[in-house]
Amino acid sequence: MKKFIFILIFFVSVGVSYVIWDNSPEYLKQGGPLLVVGLTLLFLVFTYTIERAFVLWRAGGKGGVSTFMRNIKAAVQENDIDRAVEACRKQGGSLGNVVGAGLERYNMERTKLDNPKDLLEETKHAIEEATALEAPILERNLSALSTIASIATMIGLLGTTIGMIRSFHAMSHAGAPDAAALAVGISEALVNTALGLTTAIIAIILYNYFATRVDNYESAIEETSFEVLDLLRHSQGQES
Repeated sequence: MKKFIFILIFFVSVGVSYVIWDNSPEYLKQGGPLLVVGLTLLFLVFTYTIERAFVLWRAGGKGGVSTFMRNIKAAVQENDIDRAVEACRKQGGSLGNVVGAGLERYNMERTKLDNPKDLLEETKHAIEEATALEAPILERNLSALSTIASIATMIGLLGTTIGMIRSFHAMSHAGAPDAAALAVGISEALVNTALGLTTAIIAIILYNYFATRVDNYESAIEETSFEVLDLLRHSQGQES
């Protein structure tokens, strides 16, 4: 997500949060202005969720990994590297990008390098470089979800603390406690706690879900890259 888009979304989230707070029922409005911060964090969680879901959907590419691997194996075994590269382009995801980068380097260098080991090393380096480029795209903004989860929890606890301070202040008056002030303090404490914990729970669940998907993608890339290099090694043996 580009920086200026994030800034725009952030300010829109703050504005929408303020409008929601200002038009909330009185028992929710008593959560105080801190509720605006909590709602903003909740909207940011939804924003990062949509962005990560879209990016990881694109990273998955077209078709299944098993079908993709069958096409690659068939092409490499027939020494048709151009067809294998085309299959990677059609796959279009992170897996196709990484494997395709290795195959393209192999196809380009095999007429220049006589030593099969050097050719495989060049291919391996190309795969590692492509993996290094794809990994940050897959992992981007996951830390933001984790950070929001921590901040939301702290905001909830801060709201609780401020609300309890108000409640104890209302109870500290001589004579009968100020019932209205006491109620406001308790409402502020509970509303902010509920919103903060809800936001944190949602953010943690989504972070773990996306982190698992990223791990699966990275494992598939590593395993497929190893299989492709092994296939190229065997194909060189057959040629010799």
